[in-house]
Formats: sequence, structure tokens, C-alpha cells
Amino acid sequence: MSQDFETNINIGLAVRQKLKEQGATIAWLAEKTYCDRSNLRKQLYKEHIYPELLLKISIVLRTNFFSYYSDIFSKTNEMN
Repeated sequence: MSQDFETNINIGLAVRQKLKEQGATIAWLAEKTYCDRSNLRKQLYKEHIYPELLLKISIVLRTNFFSYYSDIFSKTNEMN
């Protein structure tokens, strides 16, 4: 399979951008997701986040962060 498409998603950056958009902080998100603040901060500065945590974040921020991945999947299927 040819890799002529972009598959790099920095989901941590996307979450941080959404937090900023909503005027929320990592401390607030940590409280809402029942996560340790320093651990959550570390996770949000990584390109990938565990699915279980990403689901919690998606629910709290009312944003389907999984759609970032499904959009790429759809685009790659269109190329074939």
C-alpha cells in the first residue's frame, strides 16, 4: 500500500487546542475525567492518547476526537 497520505495526528495538540478554545484548563479537565493532573498534562503533550482516556476527554469536551482518525480512514478509502 502506498503511503501518499498524511497519517500523522497529534491528538494531544488537538485536545489542548480545544481546551484553549473552550477557556478550560488541564486542571479542570483532570478533575472532570478523574485523572491525576500531572499525568494528564504529560498525556496531552504526547501525539497519542490511550483510547479510554480519549473517550473520557471527548465526552467532557463534547468533541469526538476519534473523528480525527476516521476522517483519515475515509480519505484513504477514497484514494483506493
